[in-house]
Amino acid sequence: MKLSRPLSWFLLAFGVWSWVIWITFVKNLVKDSSGLAFEDGDPTAYFWVHLLLAVVSFVLGTVIGVIGLRGLRALRRTS
Repeated sequence: MKLSRPLSWFLLAFGVWSWVIWITFVKNLVKDSSGLAFEDGDPTAYFWVHLLLAVVSFVLGTVIGVIGLRGLRALRRTS
């Protein structure tokens, strides 16, 4: 199956976007001082749930980005 050039670029951009957004989110989560993420210095359930969401999003963003990159490479080989 071949992906179109616009779709390949979209998938690659989505993968990069996922990393940018979730890295920023995790940095903010670790620095949280509102009491949601940490209570008396210990991580809360809120922290663990959101960290899990970030890790899953990193994995999915990476997989989607790699699919887009492979699509672009395949298009370059056939051109």
